[in-house]
Amino acid sequence: MVLERAKTYSVPRAIIDRAIEKAKGGSEESYDELRYEGFGPNGSMVIVDTLTNNVNRTASDVRAAFGKNGGNMGVSGSVSYMFDHTAVFGIEGKSEEEVLELLMEADVDVRDIIAEEDSVIVYAEPDQFHVVQEAFKNAGITEFTVAELTMLAQNELELPEEAQAQFEKMIDAIEDLEDVQQVYHNVELAE
Repeated sequence: MVLERAKTYSVPRAIIDRAIEKAKGGSEESYDELRYEGFGPNGSMVIVDTLTNNVNRTASDVRAAFGKNGGNMGVSGSVSYMFDHTAVFGIEGKSEEEVLELLMEADVDVRDIIAEEDSVIVYAEPDQFHVVQEAFKNAGITEFTVAELTMLAQNELELPEEAQAQFEKMIDAIEDLEDVQQVYHNVELAE
């Protein structure tokens, strides 16, 4: 799944190979996956997924990124209940009806199928990620605009301009942290 996601974002093969070698290497270092939850300006909600070899450093860095930018960290579960863990696929070159038919023929259940501009977005349960992906591959679809597991906000929040700028600064500070893998939030960002 990670390889598929890396390919979706056009990560160079050399970087992928280096990451695989590092993961294989019998180093004594151990890494922990941690999730932090917090709040930004005007009741905005943020989930931060990290991968770290130093839990104390990461917790301190994430807390500081929230605090210095008008936010604060919450306790585990204080934000995540407002998000749905979801598998998302984006496909170009097919209609909504074609995708629905293809998935029905493969006997795959999905949450929703939505046509957006030039593509079709498919939402499924996270444990169905590989089942949906296989159904597409069996139908000859191997290129995706998106193929990932994500946390989707149940309700999006629109911020006033000043709060929007502060929120974006906070998100940038969090994303710039070395151990941060993914950041999810419920703010509708201005284009």
